[in-house]
Amino acid sequence: MLRSISVIRRDPIAFLTRVRADYGDVAQLPIPQPPTYLVTDPEAVRRVLVTNARAYGKRTLQYTTLSLVTGDGLLTADTESWRPARRLVQPAFHRDSLELVSRHVQDAVDRLVVRWKAVDGSVVDVDEAMMRLALEVVGESLFGSDLTGDAERLAAATLDALEVVIKKARMPLPVPLSVPTPSNVVLRRAVRQLDGAVDAMLAERARRPLAEGEPARDMLDLLLAARADDGSSLSPQQVRDQIVTFIVAGHETVASALTWAWDLLAHNPSAAERLRAEADALDSAASYEDLPRLPYTAAVMDETLRLYPPAWVVTRRALEDDVLAGVPVAADSLVIVSPWLVHRHASVWDDPESFRPERFLDDAGARRRDLATSSAYLPFGAGPRLCIGRDMALLEGVLVLAGLARRVELEPVGASPRPVPLVTVRPDGGLPMRVRLR
Repeated sequence: MLRSISVIRRDPIAFLTRVRADYGDVAQLPIPQPPTYLVTDPEAVRRVLVTNARAYGKRTLQYTTLSLVTGDGLLTADTESWRPARRLVQPAFHRDSLELVSRHVQDAVDRLVVRWKAVDGSVVDVDEAMMRLALEVVGESLFGSDLTGDAERLAAATLDALEVVIKKARMPLPVPLSVPTPSNVVLRRAVRQLDGAVDAMLAERARRPLAEGEPARDMLDLLLAARADDGSSLSPQQVRDQIVTFIVAGHETVASALTWAWDLLAHNPSAAERLRAEADALDSAASYEDLPRLPYTAAVMDETLRLYPPAWVVTRRALEDDVLAGVPVAADSLVIVSPWLVHRHASVWDDPESFRPERFLDDAGARRRDLATSSAYLPFGAGPRLCIGRDMALLEGVLVLAGLARRVELEPVGASPRPVPLVTVRPDGGLPMRVRLR
């Protein structure tokens, strides 16, 4: 481990890839405390996340550092506080809500095309554009808030905060947030900006509260109306933590997937042409009702998430003794699961490094549900802690790809950027592409 420190800091994915190649699908890393295992066997991963999920918790360094930004929101909450919160926000992701999301996606795509029309033929940063678009969608869809004017600032604050989270997760000795180090100053400033967005949402909602008997309009209404078992309402901090969690996790992950999808399509012209033809066959802008007519576009999204899962690594702490693929794992051990490696497992995936969207289609051209729900495919996690926003993210991704493909062409201006594994997998230096309106 000491000899590998520079590699771990520079390219942790390469380090984990080498560990699996040298030591197999369940490998104990030479870390004294806690005992730490890299688990990439698909069935062992399923045991950790699904069949024996109750024996594994989220109280790990990864989620503890992330909670410096999100607080005790759904993403970082351990089991005790997670279950009631999950039940609370689940209605915001029902089908009726997803139909509304499609309209917000159309509006965000329209705004982006207007901005790109002004720079037609120029090089743009597609990564920045997808971050802004996804933030606008999550603001309107979940909180009924227009974040258009604040999108760039909030996107930058999110990235700044997550960069510090990564630095803190890699430090051998934690530095309290109260100490004014450069990283802590950046983190506090970013959190203040996110908190300011929350305050603005709450102030705006106070000006137009729900009428007596009126159903909840979005997640924000659900949070403000929620009651605990004892009849008490959520504290301002609890409301804040859930909102910031979805601002951060609800847009950065989708934006990452869309960025890599455009890069993959740019370097696979036949796939791009097939997606464009599918989108052109629609009668109008892509909507929720059009999803059955966009199987190839959905397959592109599925394959992108296989090759570039936004959450490239997840961690769990064993709450009791267990056995994973024949290897004893003691209670209080740290288990590292890397979707990046599981998605490239040769026992499951044919030609795993290649971009082949058709692998997610059956012979009739319909989407293969068996692969999209298999133990070896977990871009949104699996089991009881499956990402609550999965369906919204997939819907948004498909509609953005189809909506933009009908109206613009994005051309590569160089090689694919190097993937940088931070909280999500980001393109090193963004994704410059030439935009041309069709």
